[in-house]
Amino acid sequence: MRVSVVLCTYDEASFERFRDAADSVLAQSHPTELVVVVDGTPTLAERVRETYGSHDDVLLYCNDENRGLLESRNTGVELAAGDVVAFLDDDARAHPRWVERLVAAYERADALAVGGRMVPEWVADEPSFLPAEFYWLVGVTHRGFGPGGDEHEEGEVRNTFGSNLSFRREVFTSLGGFDPTIGGRKGDRNLQGGETELCARLREEYGEGVHYTPTAVVAHKVFDYRTKPRWLADRAFWQGYSKRAMEGLVPDSTGEESAFLRRLLTEFVPGRLRGLSREPTGEKVLQLFSLLAFTVLVGLGYGYGVFSPPEEFER
Repeated sequence: MRVSVVLCTYDEASFERFRDAADSVLAQSHPTELVVVVDGTPTLAERVRETYGSHDDVLLYCNDENRGLLESRNTGVELAAGDVVAFLDDDARAHPRWVERLVAAYERADALAVGGRMVPEWVADEPSFLPAEFYWLVGVTHRGFGPGGDEHEEGEVRNTFGSNLSFRREVFTSLGGFDPTIGGRKGDRNLQGGETELCARLREEYGEGVHYTPTAVVAHKVFDYRTKPRWLADRAFWQGYSKRAMEGLVPDSTGEESAFLRRLLTEFVPGRLRGLSREPTGEKVLQLFSLLAFTVLVGLGYGYGVFSPPEEFER
């Protein structure tokens, strides 16, 4: 089974982190094609060509203008030669056996799509106030994720993060790929959900979701600005907004979030309160406060989405 990894990038100032991502693909234990899509930055494309032009397993394409991540991923799939297409972001690094373990999951489960676990690579110090239940705010697999609510358990989920997600190529193509109108900033609104929408269509069309295999690991670089309370608060609000918007686009697409919220309120918060009563520490107080605050902010964003939905989500 041949695998192509689509890696999109656009910012020349981030070339070194892109190199980390690209090198991690080229170091895979399983033979892998690397498809690089540079989103409308010719000078960056030239640097990529100078660095990787001699690699037989690297294919480079540069968009004529900035077209966004989702459309760039679709372009990468069109160019890819693999039976399976996987996606990696330019601020991530894949474990050397990442592709090997994705392939093993395809063969073991006869899956149509496979995703893996995201772990944090703290570029700055890990914020002591950020609870593991909200690691998803920084693009990392959170406590409570997974088919049984355990991030270390293998099985079917709706979707994984887009930086650790793969499809059989013919399945991705039959679905029409990502919807490029979803995601990114729309005025003052930061919409998320391209992976959710595509994987919801996967379930609708084929009757199954993404096979989650936690041993297929990708490390996501968490930069200093992503650990700031104000950035995380903004992220929580717009994630809530996006979840409400996604309901308008794909009805019944937020069942996993609803289940997580129930578990948050009935298990995680009470558990943290018990732990705090047994061994009170400042860090535990901060994490409990953050957990409650982020939950409220997600709810406020969801409520805003009810009264002010984006036009592109109303179809």
